[in-house]
Amino acid sequence: MAARLTALLPRLLALTVIWLLGAATYTLAADKPPTTPKAAAAPQVTRPDVLVVPDVRGKAYVFAEGILQDAGFSWTVQGSVQGYSANVVAVQNPAPQARVIDSGSPTVVLRLLKNTKYGERGLPQNDAPIEGTRIVYLTDWRRQHAQSQSTTTAETTTAVTTTTAETSTGTTTQESPPPAPKTREPDFVVQGAPAEPADEITLPARARRLSERVAQASKPTRRLVNFWLYQHAWIVTGARFGWHDGAEALRILIRVDESLQRRFDFGSRSEQVARRALAEVEAKAK
Repeated sequence: MAARLTALLPRLLALTVIWLLGAATYTLAADKPPTTPKAAAAPQVTRPDVLVVPDVRGKAYVFAEGILQDAGFSWTVQGSVQGYSANVVAVQNPAPQARVIDSGSPTVVLRLLKNTKYGERGLPQNDAPIEGTRIVYLTDWRRQHAQSQSTTTAETTTAVTTTTAETSTGTTTQESPPPAPKTREPDFVVQGAPAEPADEITLPARARRLSERVAQASKPTRRLVNFWLYQHAWIVTGARFGWHDGAEALRILIRVDESLQRRFDFGSRSEQVARRALAEVEAKAK
């Protein structure tokens, strides 16, 4: 019996050690505080595309149209003075440097002054060739977004306050007109016509850009037609004002009109307008 107990003693000791280790492990696990689950990550705020309203005050309407379109805006003319090319922008809304959401083609409202030195010819163009969308200020978008999310951080509040102050300051119409832009040497002088600003691309460059875009089009979409009509009016008007290399631009424009007729069966009337303008420009440039 003693021999049997002696043989079983090592096994009993091993079992005892295993039991003690197990108990200790259980005790440590019981004393360990539960792991705190991580807080759910805050949803990322989608940043909208923002446009900055350009300053077109003091510029001829024909310039203001191009500047606004290049910046992604639509426009409309309000007031008694109509949208003739040489009339001058007196007031714009929104104010220059206002930050608005890119909602497609935000509409800028223009009020013009009549250019008494240059006659109002043809029909006025009081609206952009593209359909405009309503103005949504960045400050309003931030405020609405903060309310919908029910969270407003100090950083957002500061940004909204700063932008609101900038917008409020910008709405005041400046009494002094902006400095006159540099101009190119005209082909001929038309009394009362606005000079061509050097910060715009030349008429031939504009015509070539139009030609490239038309050539790449597989079908005459509404957007393409509106772009062509606007650029066509800009080039014809600028050439008649005597702007530099107007005749060259008109020749390119005529080829664009001929291409549209061959491919899409429209553009004959615009070609006639361009040809009459070319004859007028060539006669005055001699």
